[in-house]
Amino acid sequence: MSEATHPAAAVSLRGAAVRVGGRTLWSGVDLDVGVGEFVAVLGPNGVGKSTLVKVLLGVMPPAAGDVRVLGERPGRAGDRIGYLPQRRSFDASLRIRGIDVVGLGWDGDRWGVPLRGRRRRAARVAEVIELVGASASAHRPIGQCSGGEQQRLLIAQALVRRPDLMLLDEPLDSLDLPNQAATAALVGRICREEGVTVMMVAHDINPILSRLDRVVYLAEGGAVAGRPEQVITSEILSRLYRTPIEVLRTSDGRLVVVGQPDAPAPLTR
Repeated sequence: MSEATHPAAAVSLRGAAVRVGGRTLWSGVDLDVGVGEFVAVLGPNGVGKSTLVKVLLGVMPPAAGDVRVLGERPGRAGDRIGYLPQRRSFDASLRIRGIDVVGLGWDGDRWGVPLRGRRRRAARVAEVIELVGASASAHRPIGQCSGGEQQRLLIAQALVRRPDLMLLDEPLDSLDLPNQAATAALVGRICREEGVTVMMVAHDINPILSRLDRVVYLAEGGAVAGRPEQVITSEILSRLYRTPIEVLRTSDGRLVVVGQPDAPAPLTR
């Protein structure tokens, strides 16, 4: 593959493949995610959804093909990417406040290097906390916040450096239905109003169906992408989840999935 970038795409894969422990999870993947799109990454456990996120972050190199993120090779986009890993568990006794957790996103906690500009930092932290609707919980210990409140604060952390791309790895996992709906609405609003491209790994597509531009599902060693109504069909989902699933369309045009199984326990990816 040549060194040419794909400027119209926030994420671009050409002939990409990934191997883990000598096993090929997927190969020959061609994919473009447009700037400002909200895209869900779907598929059963063990097919490499989280591995795709690692490849885009530059944590894991592809085994073959060409991958570009914001026009750069993976790992070079720096703080232009906001990342929310699979749901963390905070001990109830943890005393660090929500506002301080958000501030770690500004300080570059992965590198352990505090950044200058305390006033700008404080202003931006306050701005994103308000943006995600977490003002009421920001000054409480993170361990005493509800699951939904914690997730809002972690999304604020991922937003604090004004990213162009957000990679969210199963942000709805372990949340109850109201908090799933609230988190999905929040991410959709950030995508539209802030112009941030979003790729969200998800098991349950129902909470985000009405907000998606496109979906990508990984199965059988490859990937298929398209608009939700193209990809989310009874035939495809029944094969994907290995159980009968019916996809219905409501009068307002939304797709409703009936009979989708509960997400199984996560496997190591």
